[in-house]
Amino acid sequence: QVQLVESGGGLAQAGGSLRLSCQASGSIFSANVMGWYRQAPGKERELVATITTFGGTIYATSARGRFTISRDNAKNTVYLQMNSLKPEDAAVYYCKLETANNDYWGKGILVTVSS
Repeated sequence: QVQLVESGGGLAQAGGSLRLSCQASGSIFSANVMGWYRQAPGKERELVATITTFGGTIYATSARGRFTISRDNAKNTVYLQMNSLKPEDAAVYYCKLETANNDYWGKGILVTVSS
């Protein structure tokens, strides 16, 4: 059983920063992709950024240049450093772990950005 636990969300002012963390536990294959997605009210869940075990990254256009995804493989943890936050970044952020056999999601963590 794989569990993903997100932390680090909360309230930030526009222009400010937040750092999200997601730790995976359980039976995790060594090669996987971890990532962050977000869902704002009334909108579909969308990709923010992903990172492979070997450090390859993909960013949504909206995140490129402001957000940085990183991971610590020894800790099975993925991070999302979010800088220059905008009100439109407000959403529930979900951590995702993709393995060869299954995808796993965290419960989500709320990010609020005040203007």
